[in-house]
Amino acid sequence: MRHLLLFILLTISSLHSFAQGGFSIEGKVLDPNGKALSGIDVYLVGMNKGTSTDQKGYFILKDLSLQEYRMKVSSIGFSTHEQSITPSSEPLQLSITLKESLYELPEIVITRETLTGGSQFLSDVPGSAHYLNIKQLDKFNYTDVNRILRNIPGINIQEEEGFGLRPNIGMRGSGVERSSKITLMEDGVLAAPAPYTAPAAYYFPTVGRMQGVEVRKGSSQIKYGPYTTGGAVNFLSTSIPQQLFAKVNIMGGNFGRRVTHAAIGHSFEHGGFVLETYQNSATGFKELDNGGPTGFTSQDYLAKVRINTSAEVKIYQALTFKIGQAVGDADETYLGLTDQDFAATPYRRYAGSQVDNIKTDHNQYSIKYNILPTENIDISITAYRNEFERNWYKLDKVKYDASPSRAIADVLEDPITYSNEYALLTGSTSPNANAMFVRNNNRAYVSQGLQSIMGFNFITGAIQHDIEVGLRFHYDEEDRFQSDDAYSMNNGALYLTAKGAPGSESNRITEADAMASYIQYNLKMGKWQALPGLRYEKIDLLRSDYGKADPSRTGSTLVLAENASEVWIPGLGLEYELNSFAKAFAGIHRGFAPPGVTEGAKAEKSINCPVF
Repeated sequence: MRHLLLFILLTISSLHSFAQGGFSIEGKVLDPNGKALSGIDVYLVGMNKGTSTDQKGYFILKDLSLQEYRMKVSSIGFSTHEQSITPSSEPLQLSITLKESLYELPEIVITRETLTGGSQFLSDVPGSAHYLNIKQLDKFNYTDVNRILRNIPGINIQEEEGFGLRPNIGMRGSGVERSSKITLMEDGVLAAPAPYTAPAAYYFPTVGRMQGVEVRKGSSQIKYGPYTTGGAVNFLSTSIPQQLFAKVNIMGGNFGRRVTHAAIGHSFEHGGFVLETYQNSATGFKELDNGGPTGFTSQDYLAKVRINTSAEVKIYQALTFKIGQAVGDADETYLGLTDQDFAATPYRRYAGSQVDNIKTDHNQYSIKYNILPTENIDISITAYRNEFERNWYKLDKVKYDASPSRAIADVLEDPITYSNEYALLTGSTSPNANAMFVRNNNRAYVSQGLQSIMGFNFITGAIQHDIEVGLRFHYDEEDRFQSDDAYSMNNGALYLTAKGAPGSESNRITEADAMASYIQYNLKMGKWQALPGLRYEKIDLLRSDYGKADPSRTGSTLVLAENASEVWIPGLGLEYELNSFAKAFAGIHRGFAPPGVTEGAKAEKSINCPVF
């Protein structure tokens, strides 16, 4: 009897111990390609219990009581996974696959409005396409777009200031200067301040707040004009999360580097929102001769709000509002070093650049309407406007005594011939008052338009058809209103001696009216896929030069210049699936880059034939 009683007591104790803490849930979270996902939130609904996946995608929840649970697995940039958990005497082993959520809209809209559709649809693109998701971007916490794009072949990059604030990006020999020969977008909308009139500007989307980067090259990217020679880059901003989401990341580094990234968002049955800010600053790594700042600060703010019907209705509709602002202040210069000085002290900055500074202010607005009238038709209409102002206050030329003024590039190229001017750059006292001329390189940009995409997909027998038609009406302008200030140099310090009259150095407005349309037909049959397409661009350019003597722009000395371009851009991509790991594709398309406003200037055209 004693042994029986002891057995019963041990059994009760064991059951009590199991009920108190003997149940655990273990698992691994993967993306659709089978790669481990780190930093994914795993939590039990209604319980104060949760964790995150480690670098190998594993998670474990221990010491769980014996009851039913509802588990959610979620992260920004991915669809939420939910499942019921039934307790067991053995640890529960799970394998969970999370789909990417580039947008917060239905899957067909995602593939239509993005360049790739994300990792799960990347293999369906008949051509050269690359996609970096949020986990790949978070892996190294890169905030420099140059470092990010080095992961993608076929992209040429030229460093400038060391922090990736003003990158120079090209593709397949298109040239890299100011990323002016590629189609640059954010969320499928042209992002350059003035893509047609002045694409070589000093604005680039804040890469640190993006959840994805897409690149398309070759014939598969003709729908993403106006630049079709090299390729297109699309940055995907943080999407509205499906569940309540909040994060704050704070980082620090060398040269006084400070980064703060915060976001919060949530979705409801009929809408959702996300609020985000990205703050970035550094004290700089260059050293001014007389001391002084060489760093930068930037602040980026973004808000999205969506209103939508429920997912179960016959005709799904959604309206998404997006508003953002990015301001920057950098003590940066155009003044370089002579070869000899660079070899001796490469991070040196001459005293002549001590007042050089660039201030920027970018505002973006968009309203997007999506409707799925039937299961085979989807329509997207987006109205957008971008405003960008910048003033790069930078040393332009120097003048020694009665000698003619010299451009800084000429002085640095030949410091022996221009030894007096070189001495001024390095801080020697100037004999004349107006010795250093600093340009108020003041410009304002506007880019606005209305674009629509309509898709029609269907299946006939063994053939899948997807027809896409796009139309865009676009206007942009660049307004130059510049002047020069004069300084004297006194023992390494600059003193303002003459304030330039606004508009006395450059006083003109350049405008562009553009209409673009395309049709693209994606056909799949077995292992074959074909993507023929045709794009049309019509561009009218106008420059109104008011002249240096008319800062009020009365038109008394107005000089007009006009130019126009009209082009058809065909393209064809073919792909054959060799096996589950390899594909072969070939393509041919017309490369195109819009002309300048100079009368008679021709657009750049080429024939591109990549084969892989």
